[in-house]
Amino acid sequence: MTVAFFSGKGRRIGVALGAVSAGLLVLSACDKPTPLATVTVGGNSVSTEAACYNDGEPLKTSEIQGCLNKKAEKSVKVAMDDKVRFGVDPEIADNGWTLFINGQQAEQEPYKRTYRSIPGSAFFSSQTGETTDKTQISIVETKGKKLTGIWHFELKKTS
Repeated sequence: MTVAFFSGKGRRIGVALGAVSAGLLVLSACDKPTPLATVTVGGNSVSTEAACYNDGEPLKTSEIQGCLNKKAEKSVKVAMDDKVRFGVDPEIADNGWTLFINGQQAEQEPYKRTYRSIPGSAFFSSQTGETTDKTQISIVETKGKKLTGIWHFELKKTS
């Protein structure tokens, strides 16, 4: 003889509560995505999440150089006469952001808008005057003197 421990309605309620609990558990294990940075050249756009990000808090000084040296996962082709457009999420712009070229800071003051445009020719000459075929650009979010996020892109020169 089998005894039903739960009625049909009780089983459905138990299953529903279990599904809700499992869903909440899965959501709590997810990391909040980092803000996005985007590079657009002509009709081609690439976006990426941060290579290093600490939920808007300053990165540890010991991590910064290693993070700046990480290789970009996203690339876009650029001709010398193209305009390279950079876009960031508003929360990055609120703090301020600057460009690094091949791991070196390219500008002194942080930019506070979500969008800017720079000629492609600015990215393919070295300080010795030689031209290069590819350049790593890093968008670096700042909060005062502290770095809070780093996004990488590779620009590949086309003829």
